Amino acid sequence: MGKEDELREELNEVAKLIARQQGDPRTWLSWLVYLLARMEEQTTAGNPSDRESFSEMLAALQDEIRNRKNTGGWM
Repeated sequence: MGKEDELREELNEVAKLIARQQGDPRTWLSWLVYLLARMEEQTTAGNPSDRESFSEMLAALQDEIRNRKNTGGWM
């Protein structure tokens, strides 16, 4: 199993844990924001010039969410 597969498996377990402990999906927003904030901290701690790359990732995430919402991919 590769590193990406291992990380994906860990994230799946975290998602299951959050869903078990907080069954209402509306409460998951705070966990997503928390995760993004921790990732932003990691970005700026490693290389401050990566902040622009993080902003680009957030814009791509926004596009992905919009596309999935419009196509019913998450609904």
